[in-house]
Amino acid sequence: MSDAVRPGRSWIGLLIPALIAFAILIGLGTWQLQRKVWKEGLIASVTAQLAAPPVTLPAPATWSQLNVAGNEYHRVVFQAEFDNAKEALVYAAASAFRPDVSGPGYWVFTPARLPGGGVLIVNRGFVPEARRDPASRLQGQMTGLVEITGAMRWADARHWFTPNDEPGRNLWFSRDPASIAAAKGLGAAAPFYVEQESPEPPGGLPKPGRLVVALPDNHLQYAVTWFGLAAVLLVMFVIWALRTRRPTTSDTRDSGPDRRASPSL
Repeated sequence: MSDAVRPGRSWIGLLIPALIAFAILIGLGTWQLQRKVWKEGLIASVTAQLAAPPVTLPAPATWSQLNVAGNEYHRVVFQAEFDNAKEALVYAAASAFRPDVSGPGYWVFTPARLPGGGVLIVNRGFVPEARRDPASRLQGQMTGLVEITGAMRWADARHWFTPNDEPGRNLWFSRDPASIAAAKGLGAAAPFYVEQESPEPPGGLPKPGRLVVALPDNHLQYAVTWFGLAAVLLVMFVIWALRTRRPTTSDTRDSGPDRRASPSL
């Protein structure tokens, strides 16, 4: 068998791996387009909920019937009294909903007691690292009945890289109202917490704020990248396959007539 046929075997042998890689790249690009549609729907839904006027906080008897799908990001208004002695500090990672907050610091989660009974936890806002001690912001320890406006939120999902909470140090790494309520001995608190928008406390700390939708939407860019890689793979493979199938100059010379043969007499 001539040497000109051997490269063709390599081309055929790599066809299946190339097709698998191409299919994976196309699949990733398609998945990113699907994620783009999902993200745009989420942004539109949350934006509409956060733009709606606040409604009266649901009664404590209905709290067990509320859930993330039907009630998260709904704006509510209610009167309650803060239990400042039982505030909890939650490490403040970067938040797509509070772009006004930056630098190391904490969210101040404080129990709030309703006049008719019922306890829920309120994220009163951000304090910088240097002001984590309540004694450094006594002006902000509001007392008596306070009318609070904010958005309902549910606990963060915990991941394998989420540090363990440290109740002994009054420090949490996940916004988890149930965990905080248990550590503070609050009993049956609401399964959600409220992101406080107003009022702003005297002295400005903790710093509340209205949630805004600033979720990143880079899925089209990612899709173009995956589809681009698939196109590059296809073009490079076709060029390589055509070159390996084309006989070389030496192969052509060797397969031609023997010019050195003696002419017939």
